[in-house]
Amino acid sequence: MTTLKFLLKKAFVIMLGSTLISLGINFFLIPDHVLDGGIIGVGLIANYVWGMKVGFTIILCSIPIFLIAWFRYRPYFYNSLHGLLISSLFIDFLHVLRPYHLPLDPAMSSVAGGMFVGGGIGLMLRNGTSTGGTDLLAQMIADLSKLNVGFVIFLIDAIIIGISGYLFSTQTLLLSTIAILSVALVTMATTAKTPTTS
Repeated sequence: MTTLKFLLKKAFVIMLGSTLISLGINFFLIPDHVLDGGIIGVGLIANYVWGMKVGFTIILCSIPIFLIAWFRYRPYFYNSLHGLLISSLFIDFLHVLRPYHLPLDPAMSSVAGGMFVGGGIGLMLRNGTSTGGTDLLAQMIADLSKLNVGFVIFLIDAIIIGISGYLFSTQTLLLSTIAILSVALVTMATTAKTPTTS
């Protein structure tokens, strides 16, 4: 019964986290042509430039990272595979929401999108799973370096945004910076350990 409760809780967390991430991407980021960082950012770039599906691109780009996890961090491989597949499926499935996004100021939309994505990522990381991709990579780096996983995600996101800078306008880069800051802050807040009382 304990095992069943654990599996049900993990399934619920993956579904909820994936829903938050997909809402943030489809309802806030994509309508205003905003980037996130990491593998999600790569998926968004592929969507903006070539019209590729974001979730499908995320799966393709995550394969090398999952190969590393398979050989070096087997528990992370198993804990992240479901999160990767379900979140990617949700991202592509909920693309129908894009025409119905709220007419917010692009900066506010970037903050809201980042909060949704960060909340989804943080919720999953806090419960021992993730969406894979650079979240999985960040989790491995954080374990080795003892850095906060949200901070590691922010560094990776900043690198992706910087590399892709020449493809987009200055406004897009500024909005994307706002989004990844929101993702990082919410992820760090969500994954922060609650202090114990004596």
